[in-house]
Parts: sequence; C-alpha cells; structure tokens
Amino acid sequence: MANILICDDSAFIRNRIKDILKTESHTFLDANDGMALLRIIGQEKFDCILLDINMPNKNGFEVLSELKALNNSTPVIVLTTDIDNSTKERCLVLGAFDFLGKPPTTLELLTSIKRAVSK
Repeated sequence: MANILICDDSAFIRNRIKDILKTESHTFLDANDGMALLRIIGQEKFDCILLDINMPNKNGFEVLSELKALNNSTPVIVLTTDIDNSTKERCLVLGAFDFLGKPPTTLELLTSIKRAVSK
C-alpha cells in the first residue's frame, strides 16, 4: 500500500485514478493544479506523485522543475494526453520516473506505481 498524490485538473480523471488506486488499497490525496500540489507536498510525505502536464496555474513541467530544485525524491509518474516524444523526453529530463498516456489502463498504472514505490 502506497500513499499517492494525484494532480490533475480533470475531476473525471482524478476520480478514475482513485477508483484504480482503491483496488490495491492505496491511500491518496488529490490536487487540481500544480500550485495545490506544491502546497500539499510540503505538508505530507508521499510514496509517489501522479502528475498531469496541461493544467492551469502551474503546469506539470513547472511542477517537475520546482520539485527538482527542491531535491524532492518522490517518484513522479506523468499522466498526459500529450504523448509526443519531445514531451516525454522533457519530462524525463526534469526528473519524472515514468510517462504514461492518459487515461492509463489499470494494469499499466498499477505496474508503474509498483515500480516507483519499490525503487
């Protein structure tokens, strides 16, 4: 069981991810933008972060950059509809642990989380 922070501006996607996480008894909090994620990450320890790229206030690239600057070692799995190779490369350079197309299948999301929390 892992404690996971979900950050996506889509309530539909957040709820879909929550349903998947419940199947493995993971605990979670959610944020609807990058600013909220950065506030929450300073208050609680997480085993993994699920991060969207295209969001208002602070996008996923900005969040990844700030987490990197803070030396935050929490693995970040990027979930995005922008599956372009240049986007993936940029995320990985900024420190993302994994990069998945959105919406991910249950198997690919749970497999990625398991790899991230066991690293």
